[in-house]
This record gives sequence, structure tokens and C-alpha cells, in this order.
Amino acid sequence: MSQIVAKTQLNNGLTVVLREMHHAPVVSFWIWYRVGSRNEKPGITGASHWVEHMMFKGSPNFPSGSLDRLVSREGGRWNAFTTSDFTAYYETMPADRIELALRLEADRMVGASLSEEDVESERTVIISERHMYENQPSFLLQEELVAAAFRVHPYHHETIGDEADLMTMTHDDLFGHYRRYYTPVNAVVVVAGDFAKGEMLDQITKEFGKIPSGRVVDEKVRPEPIQRGERKVTVHGPGDTSYLNYAYKVPEATHLDFYPLILLNAAFTGGSSLGFFGSGTTNKSSRLYKALVATDLAAAVSGHISPTIDPYLYSFSAVARPNRSLSEIETTLEKELARLVDEPITQPELDKALKRAKAQFVMAGESVTGQAQMMGLAECVAGDYRWYENTLDALNTVTLEDIDRVRERYLRQENRVVGQYKPEGNDRGLLSQAKESS
Repeated sequence: MSQIVAKTQLNNGLTVVLREMHHAPVVSFWIWYRVGSRNEKPGITGASHWVEHMMFKGSPNFPSGSLDRLVSREGGRWNAFTTSDFTAYYETMPADRIELALRLEADRMVGASLSEEDVESERTVIISERHMYENQPSFLLQEELVAAAFRVHPYHHETIGDEADLMTMTHDDLFGHYRRYYTPVNAVVVVAGDFAKGEMLDQITKEFGKIPSGRVVDEKVRPEPIQRGERKVTVHGPGDTSYLNYAYKVPEATHLDFYPLILLNAAFTGGSSLGFFGSGTTNKSSRLYKALVATDLAAAVSGHISPTIDPYLYSFSAVARPNRSLSEIETTLEKELARLVDEPITQPELDKALKRAKAQFVMAGESVTGQAQMMGLAECVAGDYRWYENTLDALNTVTLEDIDRVRERYLRQENRVVGQYKPEGNDRGLLSQAKESS
């Protein structure tokens, strides 16, 4: 990248990453907290996502409803999201109005209201949100598949949380979660855009520097044991469409095998090449697209691998066309997996995958918001924004031998979970399933 990045740490432990980008008078301010569903235990699953909701309820200095008006009035936009590994908040605003973002984020780091009344009101909202997800076959299948993949590691549960915990979690549970993790020593500020680094650092120090550092959260996350055999889950639910999902255990973002897996995914499924680094569209030249979509077995195929702190999953899925059975799709998919052994990914396929990954990567980083997002993600999952900076170089070094090595190491039957979603009330589908099992 041509822009120089400055990284420092305030006396209270707050990490600050700054990148000047002067092509437009806009600044994107992000604050990342190293807390997500990975940090939750049974009884408080969903706490990180719930606290994120509560951050928008205001504070004594910024009463409920005022933040939306203030940010909108200044021509800005803001949002937040929670994942398994972190919670992030951002404001992208005109450069001469960005001070508002610093003030409101510093304020809600320590002064969010989290009143008992608001907690109870939001409980209904979040349970309704979970019910909305439960109307989506992809969510129902993903939840069961991930739970089967992780019996010990807290990646076991979805970020939204288990309904049993959403029903019983208390105000004190949420407030304790907030106070434990929303501290300077557990946070990263990332700013990209049209500013002078010295002036921006002074502003950040002014707003955040006086906040007590908090305690370093030194948690021991239980590692997932080695999987010793294929696991299968079948989910029945609403709708009239069947889904098939294969998920393989793969290493964390900082592992040397991560980038070869990214390009294997791009060549094999045509799926999203870099997780948050750009979604893209299905690559029609990929092997699975040709085998499943071009033959009218599936309406769509996708593949996904995301950068995470701990080992997670590389998954690919297919959406069945009407009157096509999951067994037909699975048979074809197994043939394509076997073909990867007999006919490994070729250099032209790797070249196309690399070109596509690079294009997605560059496009995702064109805006100040995208730049700040990717640097913050790298700080949270890899501990260093340079993990993002080095991505293109790392992709360029991947060889055909690397692709085949990771295929052999990870795409093994005993290392996967297979999930099927079978819609209820689909007479033909039920008849097909009966024939398949007979």
C-alpha cells in the first residue's frame, strides 16, 4: 500500500492504527473490542451481540435517539456488528466532522446506560431477531452443522446466542460483560481517511487517554479436540428447497496454510475469496459451478472461509433445484472431490483464482471505510494490521504444490461435517429420501 500506517499505543493500553488517505475529504473511525461469541460461556451465549445493541441506547451525555440525529445531521453513517471473535463500531463522516465520532465512542466505552428497562425491552427485540433467523433454512442448517463441528470450543454456538440464555440472561450479566471487555486495553482504534496523523492522535488521546485502562482479559479458550470421523446432521424445517453443506476443519488466519486454502476455495467453488475482504459473485469457471449449476442439479453453489483467531471451518454448499434430490448433488460433489485427487488444480485455474482474489481484495480496500475495516480485522484476528498489508504478497507465493498439499491435509472425510436441510411437507423430497435410505 502506498499510504504509510502509524501504529501506537496510549498509556492506558489503547492500540491506535492510523492511515492517511487524502483522495476524498472523508474519514472512517472504527473501534474494535476483542470480544465476541468466542468469549462466552453457557448461560451468557449471545451477550456480546446483546451488548452491541445496548450501545445504541444512549448515555447521560448522549440520550437515546440523539446519536442517530447527530451523525445524520453531519452527513455521516454509522453501524456496528458482532462476530465470533470481535465487536466493531464505526462512523464514516466528512473529515471536518469526525470529532463527533471520537466523542461518542469514548463516551459509550465507559458511560453506556444499560438500564434494566432497556435490557428488558431489547430482550424481546433480540429473541424476535433469532426467530426471524430460524425462518431461514441456511441459518438452521449452519447452526446445527457448527454445533456438531465444535463440541468443546465456544465457536459451538451462534453469535445471536441460544434462546434459553436469551430468556434468562440478567441485567447484571450484560453489565458485567460490558465492563469486563469494553476497556482501552481490550480495544483497537483504527482511523483511515483525510487527516493529519499527529492531529488525529492528539484528538484520540484527548478523548480516550483519560479512560482507565481496565484489566487485561487473559482467557483460556478450550481448544477443540481432533475430529476422528465424519459427522452428519440432518435438519427438517420450513420451505420447499433442499440444501447440502460440507464443512472441513481448517486452521486460523495466521497459519501458513490459510492462503493456499483461500485459493483452493476460489478455484474449486468460486466462493468468496477472502471472507470480509469482498464477497464477489460465483465464478462460473469454478469446478463446482460447472458440475452442479451448469448441469441444473443445483440453483447455486458457494464456498466460504473466513479469517479467525482459532481454527474454524472451510465450507461449501449447494442449493438444490426443484425435483433434484440431495443424493444426486452429493454423488456429483463426491466425484468432484475425487477428481481433485486425480486431476489437481491446474496453473490456469490457479491463475484465475488468484486474479479474482486480488480484484476482490483491491476493490474492498478502495474506500476509507474498507481500509479501516480490513486493518481492524487484521489487528483482532492476527494481532497485527500488517497481516492485511501482506495479503497480496502471500497470495502471490502460493504454488500448485501448496494447493494440493492443503487439499490432501484438510479435505479428508474424517475431517468434515456434512449437513443436509430437508424441507418439511415436500412430498417428493420425502419420497426421494425414503428411497435413498432403503
